[in-house]
Amino acid sequence: MEIVSPAFGNGEFIPVKYTCDGDDISPCLFFLNPPEETKSFVLIMEDPDAPGGVFCHWLIYDIPADFEGLPEDVPPAGYLEYDIKQGLNDFGNIGYSGPCPPPGEVHRYFFILMALDVETLGLEPGATRKELLEAVDGHVITTAEIVGLYKR
Repeated sequence: MEIVSPAFGNGEFIPVKYTCDGDDISPCLFFLNPPEETKSFVLIMEDPDAPGGVFCHWLIYDIPADFEGLPEDVPPAGYLEYDIKQGLNDFGNIGYSGPCPPPGEVHRYFFILMALDVETLGLEPGATRKELLEAVDGHVITTAEIVGLYKR
């Protein structure tokens, strides 16, 4: 399985448009070659280089297995079409909040895609990263990631 974006390549800089210095919208992402037994996807975006430790920027879950990715600018709503749900990021917002590191060093932003063996995790919208990781435990078939960079 693979996750790719037309906006940036793995290890490349994320365009300003997708950050707090731009439009702060989510980039388009494609999910390639998921395992046949996949029943849903989860996506977590996080920054392990944040001053306080891992900082979560986006949690989106219960993505149907037949989805080939996510469009640009996913709306910041708890419930989306097709019963997709979004969690609470570490900014305290539902949905995507883009890179917004303190000035200085380059930060890495991991978009981690998980293929799951269940259709739904049974979580309401607004779940935290901790709650989501507990819910996926034992259900992950495989993972893929793309890493984007950003510096202010």
